[in-house]
Amino acid sequence: MIGPLDPEDRTALYRQLQQKLRTAIIENILPPEKPLPAERDLAQDYGISRITVRKALQGLVDEGLLNRRQGSGTFVARRVEKVFSQLTSFSEEMKARGQSPSSKWLRRAEGRVTSDEVMNYGLSPGLHVYRFDRVRYADGAPMALEYSIVPVFALPSPDSVGDSLYVALTDAGYRPVRALQRLRAVLFDHQQAELLGAPDKSAGLLVERRAFLGDGRIIEISRSFYRGDTYDFVAELSAE
Repeated sequence: MIGPLDPEDRTALYRQLQQKLRTAIIENILPPEKPLPAERDLAQDYGISRITVRKALQGLVDEGLLNRRQGSGTFVARRVEKVFSQLTSFSEEMKARGQSPSSKWLRRAEGRVTSDEVMNYGLSPGLHVYRFDRVRYADGAPMALEYSIVPVFALPSPDSVGDSLYVALTDAGYRPVRALQRLRAVLFDHQQAELLGAPDKSAGLLVERRAFLGDGRIIEISRSFYRGDTYDFVAELSAE
């Protein structure tokens, strides 16, 4: 399905196999949830060692393109569709797709808005906010970096947020009712790539969100960096 290795190519064999598999996954030649042949079968088919095959596959597992399942084998990872028309949290999106969300906290603290945030988002100078920075996971695989700002009046403390910010806001009576979002392509810097288990300078997607209460007050500002190899962004369009 993905073709032979090039005997004239001086690139390391594991990298050749890795690139062929990566391209086949991105182009949907190998669709999500498709099982890969066993390592010994791939090694035999390509005339290379099992160690070489294992190294190629492990690199794609680290990138989030493949999943290893104990006792079942290696499978093409499922891509996540993020629907722009729905105002939901990361945790809600993952649970709706049957995946288990989790987080690694990078920062959870109180502070004041910066001058750039005042200019960019129209916030009041000196406003006290909670900052929530974390890596978001689905079924144990890193999916996104999320940096959120919430006014202090909306939550009793920064520790009131567990897996889901929106659950905490809902419990406090301050869940947003509408939001504006902007999407743009980015290249991950070294730190972002390391946190997401992605190669340096790999392509990602930045979603900036401003969420509002019914009275028009901003309740959440977030900047989320999504892995471009695991997310599809979907929007429903109407001619009306």
